[in-house]
Amino acid sequence: MEKTISYGNYDRAINDAIGKLKINKDRKGKADIIMLLEEAYYKANARDLENINFLKKDNNPESYLRIFDAYVSLDNRQEAIKPLLPLYVKGKEVNFNFNDYSDELITYRNSASLQLYNNAQALLNSNNKFDVRAAYNQLRDIEDMNPNYKDTRELMAVAHQRGTDFVLVDMINDSGKIIPERLENDLLNFSSYGINNFWLQFHSVPDDKVTYNFNMKVNLRDINISPEQIKERQIIKEKQISDGKMDLIENGKVVKDSLGNAIKIDRMKTVRCEYYEFTQFKASQITGNVEYYNLSNNQLVDTFPITSEFVFEHIYATSRGDRRALETNLVPFLERRAIPFPTEEQMIFDTGEDLKMQLKQIINSYSTAVAGI
Repeated sequence: MEKTISYGNYDRAINDAIGKLKINKDRKGKADIIMLLEEAYYKANARDLENINFLKKDNNPESYLRIFDAYVSLDNRQEAIKPLLPLYVKGKEVNFNFNDYSDELITYRNSASLQLYNNAQALLNSNNKFDVRAAYNQLRDIEDMNPNYKDTRELMAVAHQRGTDFVLVDMINDSGKIIPERLENDLLNFSSYGINNFWLQFHSVPDDKVTYNFNMKVNLRDINISPEQIKERQIIKEKQISDGKMDLIENGKVVKDSLGNAIKIDRMKTVRCEYYEFTQFKASQITGNVEYYNLSNNQLVDTFPITSEFVFEHIYATSRGDRRALETNLVPFLERRAIPFPTEEQMIFDTGEDLKMQLKQIINSYSTAVAGI
C-alpha cells in the first residue's frame, strides 16, 4: 500500500485498506493500515480539490462534467470510509474530515447535463453518422448522472436510429441447383451469427420503416456434388499368437524349476485374416462471392470470394479368418455396416455450415473496414 500511495494511486490504496479493515479492524497490527488509509484519503481529497479549483478558475463549460465527476469521487470516498468508523490508533480516534457536497453535486450535475445536452443537440444537426454516435454518447452520459433529464431518452432513441448502419442482405442463387430452404434460412439468420452490434444491424427481410445504408449480396455461382463412390481395399494379415501353455522341453526332457515344477511356455500359433475395407465417399463444393454496395451512391464497396466444401466419408469392413491377426486400429471398422449416402439436399446443407463461418468472418471484416464499427 505504501508503494501504491507513492505512485499516486490513492483510491486504489484506499480500497485496499478498506478491504483489510472490514474484518477485525481493532486487531493488533491494523494500526499501520489505518494510518495509510488516513494518508491516502487526505492526499486524494487534496488532489481532487486542487483540480476542481483549477477547473473553476478556467470557467470553461466543457469542464462541468469533470468538476461533477471530481465531486462524485470526493463524496464516494468518504461514504466508503464511514461504515468503518470509528477507527483507533494507540487508543486515539483517527479524525476523518467529511463534508456535505450535495449542493455542489446538484449544481454541477445540472450544469454538466445542460452543457452535454446542448452539445448533443448540435451534433444531431449533422448528417455525419459519427457525429450522431458522439451525440448518443453524450446523451448517455446525461442519462447516467441525471436520469430522464428533459427529453434525453427520446433523443437517445433518435440518435441510435440515425447512427446505426442498416444492411439489407440478399441471397442470389445462380448455381442452377435448388438451395434447401432450411439452409437459406440458416444462412440469413443473423441472430445466430452473433455479429449484430449496437451500431450495425443486418436484415434479411426488408423493413419499410428502415432506410438501408448498404446492401450485401451473397452470390452462389456453382454447386458441385461428386458421384457416390465406394473404394475398396484388401489386406491379408498373419500373426503369431499365444494358444495356451506347454511344458518346456530340452534334450527330450521336461525342464523343471528349483521346486521341481515343470516350466511352462507359450504355445505359439500362426493365425491369418483377410480384411476387406470399404470407404463410402461423396463431396460437395459451393463457390461464389459476397458483394457490398453503398446504397447512397449504388457503388460497389468491396467483394469477397467464398468457397465452401464438405466431405462425407464412412468406413466399414468385413473379414474372413481369425480377427486376432489384425492390428487393433482396424477392428472397430468390423463393427460398422454400410449406411445410406446423404441426399443432394443434405450435402448442400452440410456444405453451408462452413459457408456460414466464412460469411461471419467477411461480415466482421466489413464491420471494421466499411462501417467503421
